[in-house]
Amino acid sequence: MKLCTGIVFCSLVLGVSSEGWYSFFKEAIQGTADLWRAYWDMKEANHQNSERYFHARGNYDAAQRGPGGIWAAKMISTAGKYFQGLLNQYYYGGGHRGWENIQANQKAEEWGRSGKDPKHFRPSDLPEKF
Repeated sequence: MKLCTGIVFCSLVLGVSSEGWYSFFKEAIQGTADLWRAYWDMKEANHQNSERYFHARGNYDAAQRGPGGIWAAKMISTAGKYFQGLLNQYYYGGGHRGWENIQANQKAEEWGRSGKDPKHFRPSDLPEKF
């Protein structure tokens, strides 16, 4: 637990630029909201093969906020990856089942954070609302 807290604190300190703590935290909160909105849109759409699009879109929107948004997207995506890994270990005994999905989501998240268009992952039959 101390190691985890130390890593989060160090990444926070390194992520804050000369703009100051206030703008960094504001961007982080807004980026978290962007990820949350993409998650709820994914749940509402309930569309097959759209998960990577929503992961890329949430990370793209968060990254557009600035360094705080990028930091929030990385932290939330990393936590989600480890949580999925633990569930995979628990339910499937650590087999390769589910790891392909985790890796595909991770690539989509990195794609979005890098500023590339998330529509690259958009299924053609996904409703325009999303």
